[in-house]
Amino acid sequence: MENSPDTTKIAEVQSTEAATMPPDVANEVTNEPRPSYVKLAMRNMVKKRGTSLKHFALTTIGLLALLVGLAYITR
Repeated sequence: MENSPDTTKIAEVQSTEAATMPPDVANEVTNEPRPSYVKLAMRNMVKKRGTSLKHFALTTIGLLALLVGLAYITR
């Protein structure tokens, strides 16, 4: 049982080292697959919900204004 605290200390050091390494090196250490770009984008959208909704609203309003403007010009 004397090795048990040393084992946990080694695991903590390894997880800390993996956290400070670049993603490709850290994944080799932890043997976890890299998350896909879609998953990262979805996580970012959930994290920044207000910004995403504001950008969606501005895009929708801009697109509608463009379509109404083009319809008005070409009538």
